[in-house]
Amino acid sequence: MKKLSVLAAGAVFLGVLGSAGTAQAEDTLKKIKDTGTITEGVRESSGALAYTLGDGKYTGFHYDVCAHVIEDIRKQLGLAKIEVKYQPVTSQNRIPLVQNGTVDLECGSTTNNAARQKDVAFAPTLYVEEVRIAVKANSGIKSIADLNGKTVATTTGTTSVQLLRKNKRAQGINFNELNGKDHSDSFLLLESGRADAFVMDGQILAGLISKAKNPADFKIVGEPLSVEPIAIMYRKDDPAFKKVVDDSIRNIAKSGEAAKLYDKWFMQPIPPANRPVGLPASEATKAAWANPTDKPVEDYPQP
Repeated sequence: MKKLSVLAAGAVFLGVLGSAGTAQAEDTLKKIKDTGTITEGVRESSGALAYTLGDGKYTGFHYDVCAHVIEDIRKQLGLAKIEVKYQPVTSQNRIPLVQNGTVDLECGSTTNNAARQKDVAFAPTLYVEEVRIAVKANSGIKSIADLNGKTVATTTGTTSVQLLRKNKRAQGINFNELNGKDHSDSFLLLESGRADAFVMDGQILAGLISKAKNPADFKIVGEPLSVEPIAIMYRKDDPAFKKVVDDSIRNIAKSGEAAKLYDKWFMQPIPPANRPVGLPASEATKAAWANPTDKPVEDYPQP
């Protein structure tokens, strides 16, 4: 056994879990077949991509995509049914829960990037996001330059503020940062006036605004900070599982089902407020449907 350096007990514990996850990684399909169950990582407030209706009910674009994938897994394994167990995840714990075997298929709003590909694997992308800035409509903030001296909210465990700080238009801009524990909490920071702006994926911002008491009180402004492929995530080093998931995703794109699901979740009224997000598919998203790949954000041209 290799000698372990003396670390905090929690870190050692995570390491043990990680090792367990690695041991399971090559056996996901067998595990599903043996148990008749699959554990789906779900988000509680990731805009129209993934959210909860309460009482253990989850929904959204990626939730529906994963329902198709799970049905294809069921057919592949010849099972009469697969019981789906739902594991709520956050921006902070989603990757560890996939690595340690708790979650088999994470169906939320995770950016596929090169750093994360060292720890987990991603399915082909069906949604390409633009990171944007939400503000109160009467704030006077119209661009990145207007954030100087302001307080900017983002969600713990996400990359949004890092992108803002790296953006060439943000050079010389100084702002304070506040972190919400999830996207709803971050939006509350903006809504309550504790933050002047909320930097996050455009669809998440649009979805939260559509559900606000007075949607007209908010708007999305400024230049896109980045273009990011958002994809379904699962454990690395499991080629059999990757093939069935990826083939399913490609079929969803090729059949036109991805476009239908996009219209359902981004252009039509959705629960619980029964208001549309009103976010037409970007050219980058349409390109992803035409040629689904698992390439990371580093391979996408940036604004």
